[in-house]
Amino acid sequence: MMKQLRSTSYLFGANAPFIEELYENYLADPAAVPEAWRGYFDALQAQAGAAVRDVAHGPVIAAFTELAKRGPVRTVTAGGDDRRQVSTLQLINAYRFLGNRWANLDPLKRTERPQLAELEPSFYGFTEADLNQSFNVGSFHGFSADHATLREILEALRQTYCGSIGSEYMHISDTGQKRWIQSRLESVRGTPRFSAEMKKRILERTTAAETLEKFLHTKYVGQKRFSLEGGESTIVAMDEIVRVGGSLGAQEIVIGMAHRGRLNVLVNTLGKSPSMLFAEFEGKAAADLTAGDVKYHLGFSSDVMSPGGPVHLTLSFNPSHLEIINPVVEGSVYARQLRRKDEAKSQVIAVLIHGDAAVAGQGVNQEMLNFSQTRGYGTGGTVHIVVNNQIGFTTSDPRDYRSSLYCTDIFKMVEAPIFHVNGDDPEAVAFATALAVEFRQEFKKDVVVDIVCYRKLGHNEQDEPMVTQPLMYRKIASHPGTRKLYADRLVTEGTCAPGEPEKMIKDFREHLDKGQLLYNPVLSGHNRQYAVDWTPYIGQSYTDEGETAIPLTELKRLSERLTTLPEGFNVHPRVRKILEDRIAMGQGDLPLDWGMGENLAYASLLAQGFGVRISGEDVGRGTFFHRHAVLHDQKRERWDQGTYVPLKHIQDGQAALQIFDSVLSEEAVLAFEYGYATAEPNELVVWEAQFGDFVNGAQVVLDQFICSGEAKWGRLCGLTLMLPHGYEGQGPEHSSARIERFMNNAAENNWQICVPTTPAQIFHLLRRQMLRKVRKPLVIITPKSLLRHKEATSTLAELEDGKFRTVIGETEALDPKKVKRVVLCQGKLYYELLAYRRENNIKDTALVRIEQLYPFPAAAFGAAVDQFPNAREVVWAQEEPRNQGAWYWLASRQHLVNVLGSKRKLLLVSRPAAASPAVGYYAKHNAQQKAVIENAFGPLQD
Repeated sequence: MMKQLRSTSYLFGANAPFIEELYENYLADPAAVPEAWRGYFDALQAQAGAAVRDVAHGPVIAAFTELAKRGPVRTVTAGGDDRRQVSTLQLINAYRFLGNRWANLDPLKRTERPQLAELEPSFYGFTEADLNQSFNVGSFHGFSADHATLREILEALRQTYCGSIGSEYMHISDTGQKRWIQSRLESVRGTPRFSAEMKKRILERTTAAETLEKFLHTKYVGQKRFSLEGGESTIVAMDEIVRVGGSLGAQEIVIGMAHRGRLNVLVNTLGKSPSMLFAEFEGKAAADLTAGDVKYHLGFSSDVMSPGGPVHLTLSFNPSHLEIINPVVEGSVYARQLRRKDEAKSQVIAVLIHGDAAVAGQGVNQEMLNFSQTRGYGTGGTVHIVVNNQIGFTTSDPRDYRSSLYCTDIFKMVEAPIFHVNGDDPEAVAFATALAVEFRQEFKKDVVVDIVCYRKLGHNEQDEPMVTQPLMYRKIASHPGTRKLYADRLVTEGTCAPGEPEKMIKDFREHLDKGQLLYNPVLSGHNRQYAVDWTPYIGQSYTDEGETAIPLTELKRLSERLTTLPEGFNVHPRVRKILEDRIAMGQGDLPLDWGMGENLAYASLLAQGFGVRISGEDVGRGTFFHRHAVLHDQKRERWDQGTYVPLKHIQDGQAALQIFDSVLSEEAVLAFEYGYATAEPNELVVWEAQFGDFVNGAQVVLDQFICSGEAKWGRLCGLTLMLPHGYEGQGPEHSSARIERFMNNAAENNWQICVPTTPAQIFHLLRRQMLRKVRKPLVIITPKSLLRHKEATSTLAELEDGKFRTVIGETEALDPKKVKRVVLCQGKLYYELLAYRRENNIKDTALVRIEQLYPFPAAAFGAAVDQFPNAREVVWAQEEPRNQGAWYWLASRQHLVNVLGSKRKLLLVSRPAAASPAVGYYAKHNAQQKAVIENAFGPLQD
């Protein structure tokens, strides 16, 4: 039989999915496949030794692969019936794969249908005479019997896969998911069957979308609003997300989108009052913010009713940086799911609205999709809506703004189903969106609705698209509009009476004139059970003070819990030595190192009811082998077993700990953590860079969210960043956390920038971040080599009685009257300066550490310097080049001079100004470091 198969068929190896589809048909019903194939599959079953019918396809797929290597395969028998039956199944499979290429997707009808021989019956040897022959339909849904004529099958395929919806789902490896989609598409031929009431609802949504845009266009001529005209069906999609999502258990929906259509979503989905929007257009809206933002970046939240009950909608604030809001939304959703203990991830859904060029062009989407199914970041799938204007930005040539066939091809990396749909068919948009929400709730995976539409106006309302897109915009100029087409369709079919759609427009317009909505979906006075109360943190004045000390008995108890392992748990010998040292530290027999001080901070917060979340590329162990919060059994037999996290076993009823080694991403992961922190004020949320330098891969998140979110949008955030920093000869990308960038963005008490140098300092700093009624981002410049420096230690007493010190003055017994110079420094440089001073027995130079660079602690700094009344010189010493580090910021803002006055000289010791953060040659590094240290103690200036 195999000889016959190999010699008579032309089903090539590239069509291997067809053979698997044939095999799936066999598993469902052996009689559904030709006898020759049935015999072959029976043999494979026997070969696999299956006691029951196979569901694992490994052996089968391997056999198919081997078969494909041997040459083309197509079944034929003397009578030809089996050949035509197999060809019928091939044809069905081809439409499932390629039918979207013939779908009626473009409202502008600008391109001809491509030539795809695989979708023509003649490709498989069928003739006109075969169209009336009956064949088994295999796994195709929607026929009352298991056989149908080829003509009926072909008609069903084209209706299902070549209408207003073009589906892509055959790239999914899970057969159950593919079968689920097929059953819903094929059973209705890809065509929704809505009631008259539902159709009028869809018309009302498209009318609301169009009427608002036209009203704004005439009322506020020339003002930017980034119109949704041409893509009004987006509002239909959003309506279905709320309606279907609510009926399937969703209680919160968090939305992220850029500017296109944002105002329309705010009004027609979230129910923002048009009068509020008009006030923003007229410049009358005044918020108590130091900066504020443009109207098409603002967020909003409301509660609306769905068939399943109230749903809380949140549209996130966002900057103009396209797609960067997306991982922020995911982080917010993740925090909300945890707050609800929503383990099924059904109650809170993320919805992201993309532009066609941005979704394909912005790399943050790849990073986000990459972590979408991981443990610490997966939100149970996101519903993605692509407002596909088919142009991207006004001047783009379609040949230039992507390399893939579809802008949505990036989603195939996570095997998300993709439903392309013609935006001029609002019913198809509603159907595809409902299907997407159902899929998300069923399988907890990402899903995409690509609304192929157009953009009636330019990129903004002041842009003239005809200059660069004359062909496209001639077609747009003659297009009647989605609402008009759909309204005419409903009148023609008798769903709407003549004149009814025009009356709907009139009613909307009259309400807009009054600043009202015709149908306002907002529930007033709804009390949400899981709402977070930010009131204790709003309006709080910044303070450096915090009660962070804890009793010695509690410190010893926490130390004991941190060093207790389960019986039989085998740690690595190096880790065992660290744990043994920590036992001694907890008993007061050894001074505390950095790792112990940090872990004690986390343990104490967990015991006091504050959750802790730590994220980054190597946070469980710590990049520099210091944290060891996650321990690994060296004798474990499976990769997913044999870990122990002492911080999760501090005490019964403790707060939750999350600690996850993230995917290799900075931008998306940091954005995720920002979103999480803005949704959860009662957890210490820490993101640690593998090296501090790597944070520059997330600069957009720093600039547009973390440092400015409060000034622009009033969004409080207590996110903590840990950025390892220190010049140790490891080259340009492993030395500097680029302190100067954080300093340049420091204003209005927007964040805190600290450089702690002892275990007690990191202990009190982390605790202060949660115990104060202040929520500001915290940037910690953390050490590398200093983590195990013999001088960088603390005692339990410093944790019991101390607090975070913004400035640490001279710690050795110098005669204040003999001190002629004070050297100001930070980080590990202090210990190198201290060693040099001891080695050279220098008595006239004091060392002062600035542990908090911003907000600058002027009073504490002044007190530390004033201890030395005869010091004529104050030197700022830094490892960084002159044009980097904190120097320029401190000098330009006169922070040092204002305190020192005119009687003291202020000098700088640093590396020379440089284009690179650090040198890559180790010998040159050593020479520069030596010069910095020696110059700090150089001759006094005349």
